[in-house]
Amino acid sequence: MATRGTGAGSAIGSRADEQRQRILDAAVAVFSRRGYGAASMNDVAAQVGLSKPTLYHYVRTKQDLLVAVYEEVLDESLRSAREIVAGAPTTREAVRALIVERVRYTCEHRDLLTICFHEESALPEELAAPILERRREFERVVRDAVEAHLHETGRTLPMALGVYVNTCLGAANWTYKWFDPAGPRSARELGEDVAGVLLGILDG
Repeated sequence: MATRGTGAGSAIGSRADEQRQRILDAAVAVFSRRGYGAASMNDVAAQVGLSKPTLYHYVRTKQDLLVAVYEEVLDESLRSAREIVAGAPTTREAVRALIVERVRYTCEHRDLLTICFHEESALPEELAAPILERRREFERVVRDAVEAHLHETGRTLPMALGVYVNTCLGAANWTYKWFDPAGPRSARELGEDVAGVLLGILDG
């Protein structure tokens, strides 16, 4: 995120933010290709085209980069989910759009999601706790949207609400493993397909 302000200080801040984003993008490429455990800061520096001392000017540790990856995914997911719910014309559309967007984001950022789903155990408890809270907040947005639709329509689910929400998120998230960018369906079209199946349960 660019630093706000005007003049030279703002320009310097903006350049630093751009450099940090380039480093984060390089870390994503390296971690998803080699695995977090096998990757080194030398690998990240080489990927972004910086010397190791210059890299350490922007980021202290490899662990900090891993935390930044999680924060980027979860902050973007939470922001998007809140905007979807706030702008949806109906409660059903809110649920549908949340599922579609989750599939789209997962399929279009498979390198990010590969890291998030595989490297959580590398985070120490004190760093994992705020990340897990972000994830729970995202899940609450989805759960609240489903619950609002059920309340509005008087419908009931053939399973517990939490089971349904986890089924929706599990189906959406797992697409990172098998989505084919060269296949016949785009990420958004696949999202529409997945949402259609899951809404069939909600509407039944």
